[in-house]
This record gives sequence, C-alpha cells and structure tokens, in this order.
Amino acid sequence: MRFGINTFLFTSPFTNDSTRLFKTFKKWGFETVEIPIEDPSHIDPAFVKRELDNHGLVCGSACACMGPGRDFRGAQEEQKTAMDYCKALIDQMVVLDCPSLIGPVYSVVGKADAVEPAQQKQEWALVVQNLKELAEYAAARGRQICIEPLNRFETDFLNTCDQCLKLIKDVGAKNVKAHLDTFHMNIEEKFQGPAIRKAGKLLGHFHACGSDRGTPGNDHIDWKPVASALKAIQYKGDVVIESFTTDVKVIARAAAIWRKMEPTRDEIAVKGLKFLKKTLK
Repeated sequence: MRFGINTFLFTSPFTNDSTRLFKTFKKWGFETVEIPIEDPSHIDPAFVKRELDNHGLVCGSACACMGPGRDFRGAQEEQKTAMDYCKALIDQMVVLDCPSLIGPVYSVVGKADAVEPAQQKQEWALVVQNLKELAEYAAARGRQICIEPLNRFETDFLNTCDQCLKLIKDVGAKNVKAHLDTFHMNIEEKFQGPAIRKAGKLLGHFHACGSDRGTPGNDHIDWKPVASALKAIQYKGDVVIESFTTDVKVIARAAAIWRKMEPTRDEIAVKGLKFLKKTLK
C-alpha cells in the first residue's frame, strides 16, 4: 500500500510548472502523485517523469477529467471526444510510467437526471461498448482503468460499488477495476466496509477523503471498518488524498466547495497522511 496526493488540492490545471510541488510532497512523506490531466497539451510527460524521478516520486495514477463534451453515453461526437481524450491520456501514462487511469471514466461529471429505464439501458450499453474499446487500447499498453462511482449529485449513472461491479462484469476486461472513494461512499453506501469487501480483488484504486472533502480523520467517517476491509481484501494499491479547498477556484466551483473546510490545505495533506499511515498500516 502506497500513500499519494491528488494535485487538485493545490493547483488546476496541472502543468509542467506544477512539478515544483513535488519537493514539498516528498518532504511531507508522500510516495505517489495523482495527476489530473485536464488537457494532454498541458504537460510534457517526459519532463514530468524526470521531475518525479528527481524527487523520488512516482505518478501512481492519472485522473480523467470528464468535463463538458467528454461523455461515453452522450452524442456520437461526445463519445469520440471522450475516447480521443482518454486514449491520449493512456499514451501519456506510458511515458509517465503511470499504471492506472482513474475516475469517472464513463460520463461527463455533473450530468444527473431522472431518465427512463429504456434510456438507462441504452446509455449503459454505450458505456460498455466504449469501455471495451478503451480497455483493449489500455491493455495493449500495459495500463489499467479504475472506474469510480460518484455521488447522486454528480452523476445518475454510477453511484454504488454494486453498480460499478456490474459495469466491470459487463465490460469483461481483466484490466478494468473499481475505484472507490470514501467521500462518495459516505453518501451512497449503507456501510463502507462491506462495500470495500465486496469489491475485493477488483479494487484497483482508493481515495481517502474526509466526509466533508476535508482532512481524512477529522470527520465523522468510521475509519476502523474501512481499515479492516482494506486489510481483509489484502489491498496493495494506492491510497490517495483527494480533497479540495476554496484556494483552487475552478475546482472549488466544480466540487461545490463554498467554505473553508480546514485552516490550510497543507494541513489536509500533512495531517491526513499522518492519520492514514497510522490507521491503515
């Protein structure tokens, strides 16, 4: 198990200049960096890889930013845009030596509506079809895709671990895994521990966030069952802090962060990492 930090806590978009954060991440004790690549043109992956190497860090995951126009269940043009974007990320991941494409790799974030069962079935089939193609592309390059259920306010498509496992089964590719997040599970799952246990060996990535998107451990989540479940399934993947603050305006607006969750974002990273190391190891 490795502990990582998502760069959205400190910057958006991530660019070559953002690699200046690596020195601080290393000093704090993080092992991996999760990089949201909002547009492939924002980085030179070879440069970012050299900077990671220089600081003794690795890019454990690339976060797919499924913004407007990137939708595997949308219009044909939106599906193509999403596919081109995700394939470009996978190409950059090869250069970054990054194993996992993570996040809501199925639909534009914020698309949440009550649709009829017939339309739901059609949208599900479109996502399965597109993920089959993307999974094949990723497998040929030695990468995996970890699919993240989001809460009901951010998507109507995939909210729970059960739904995620059904999607993985329907795609039927060995390199497609589940990505669970304590913030979203806090809203959608009855209990987090059993959901993690249900994912079992299919759990490929894990986000550890406070119940209010703040510091893990400084919240009301019952972390003991989370720790027990991760131990029970022998989870050996990355545990990443993905918290947001009002300091990064674009992300704050997108994630509905309207007030300060903690005194500083540095505290979220430092205190969160200390708590997770103590609780999960």
